[in-house]
Amino acid sequence: MENVLRYYEFSDFFEDKSGAFEGNSISYTSLNEEHFLIFVKNKEQYDLYVSKYGSEKEVGSKPPEILELLMKNYDKSIPEHRVILRKYLY
Repeated sequence: MENVLRYYEFSDFFEDKSGAFEGNSISYTSLNEEHFLIFVKNKEQYDLYVSKYGSEKEVGSKPPEILELLMKNYDKSIPEHRVILRKYLY
């Protein structure tokens, strides 16, 4: 998973303080100034979301304006999971 996060330039994991992700650790990458992909780490499971915030400074500190679950339990060995991630990043 670390390779996926580095390749797509996700941030390091940090504690979510917004309450939107139930206090789990999150990692994000920017799609544009307001939209972000977020991995939520819950134990050894990674869930992928697309979100909208007013600015990058709000990620992890304020609840998102829009939040949509793209995939539960991301697994880089499953081609469909990789396709969903690439669809948003390219």
